[in-house]
Amino acid sequence: MRKKIVAGNWKMNTTVPEGKALAEAIAARVKEIPADVQLIVAPPFTHLVPVSEILCKTPVAVSAQDCADEPKGAFTGEVAASMIASVGCTYTILGHSERRQYYGETSQTLVKKMALALENGLKPIYCVGEMKDERVAGRHFEVVKAQIEEVLFGLSAEQMAKVVVAYEPVWAIGTGLTATAEQAQEIHAYIRGLLREKFGALAEEITILYGGSCKPSNAKELFACPDIDGGLIGGASLKADDFIAIAQAY
Repeated sequence: MRKKIVAGNWKMNTTVPEGKALAEAIAARVKEIPADVQLIVAPPFTHLVPVSEILCKTPVAVSAQDCADEPKGAFTGEVAASMIASVGCTYTILGHSERRQYYGETSQTLVKKMALALENGLKPIYCVGEMKDERVAGRHFEVVKAQIEEVLFGLSAEQMAKVVVAYEPVWAIGTGLTATAEQAQEIHAYIRGLLREKFGALAEEITILYGGSCKPSNAKELFACPDIDGGLIGGASLKADDFIAIAQAY
């Protein structure tokens, strides 16, 4: 059985007091979700310590939203994977489309981040997905294939077993648009096929999340697809009721 995951990416939202209140609200309702669903929250760096302290006695895991591509040193404003691990995080998001689009992250950068995350005991949630023009041009498989091969195919099977993949159609993030269940399943199955070609039977154990405007109203349909193992949730993760409702879709 693949691990079912519902991960909340808070992005650059909430002050520290607001983030603590959100974490407390999630902690108070964690018993309402199925026991086989792993909840993860990914608050801003400033919130990692207080949120980890609130959630440390619950099954909810804490993730960073990124990590630096260097282990330490004179890199003002960066946060190293070792620092993230030291405050109780077990996951980090890597390669989110907003990092690629706004900050120019490349596969070369992400190979370095992936290695550092794994070296420091973090489980990467690695994001892939196409822009709207790439989808319209029918290049979505080509784009996703390159993102998978360039960053993940250099990993050993032991390393890959620690990675979660998240497919996020960039055209469906924050736009209110959502891939149909059929579209999402099609590309999730394609991703699993790519992983199967490289890693064999291990591909059947790798969790692949859907990350494009997943909300309580569509989560059940998406999660019913055979190759969709949960969601990387954006806006809906900022409301405890919505976040819990998505997890309850299982």
